Amino acid sequence: MKNNKRNKSKGKKILIYSISAILAIVLIVALGGYIYINKTLNKVENVEVNTDNIGLNTEDKEEVKEIRNIALLGVDSRDDDLVGRSDSIMILTLDNVHNKIKLTSIMRDSYVNIDGHGMDKINHAYAFGGAELALKTLNTNFDLNISEVMIVNFSSLVNIIDKIGGVNINISEEEIPHISGVNSSGDQLLNGSQALAYSRIRYATGGDYKRTERQRTVINAIFNKLKNTPLTQYPDLVNEFLPYVQTNISSNNLLKLGTEFSTLASKELKQDRFPRDEQGQGQTIDGIYYLTFDLETVKNSIKDYIFNDK
Repeated sequence: MKNNKRNKSKGKKILIYSISAILAIVLIVALGGYIYINKTLNKVENVEVNTDNIGLNTEDKEEVKEIRNIALLGVDSRDDDLVGRSDSIMILTLDNVHNKIKLTSIMRDSYVNIDGHGMDKINHAYAFGGAELALKTLNTNFDLNISEVMIVNFSSLVNIIDKIGGVNINISEEEIPHISGVNSSGDQLLNGSQALAYSRIRYATGGDYKRTERQRTVINAIFNKLKNTPLTQYPDLVNEFLPYVQTNISSNNLLKLGTEFSTLASKELKQDRFPRDEQGQGQTIDGIYYLTFDLETVKNSIKDYIFNDK
């Protein structure tokens, strides 16, 4: 019983982090019209990352220059220091080649090599070495060349979803018992607490694979809701949310990011998760559960999806 409570608590955090991370970028788009923009952006806490130590491939790759990837990390932490495992790992892709925004989930139990620590779950990298080691682990295992990161705490999701009037989610019969106040299947307007409950569902068909899908479903719902939210409501959202964000992206580059994002924001948010169903399998090693897979196969699939839109 105690383990179940712990798992539920962790599940709660996982999805909050994911949603908060993508929301941070969406909110930044709306800041351009406000004269207090620099003061507002200063609420975002800077995190130091040595780009010489994150496994970047310095070879000039013309084909990926117009494709910008940002690691979105949700950290298992109860305080403001954001120390813990990154139990939510996503990659936000602004693809100006194929004119798309993509959101890629990396399964947290993925069995990968972490520099200096050997083979372990990918979500342990942040606990071992912060954002720097988390980026290095993504880059060295999957050859992604990501240098930008956004890290979020879990405290903001419920209030933000409530502030935008809730999100619309299609609920299945199996999911109804897990969400207080929802009594029927189909399209439902969920408040923050209900969206949280939906995203934390673990013990249902599909297990952890389905849970990451629910995380992305809620993110997509927020994305769609914010596109129709009046700009006059953004200052309050920004002021509430940004103090929960850490990033190595400068204020100037955040503004550029906002411009880039807004150019693509009218498009559909594409989503995927790796390893895909047929690529990985659960395996117990020394009494610990891991998701194992053929690294080359998964690496090539991720790169094809992110860079070649396959």
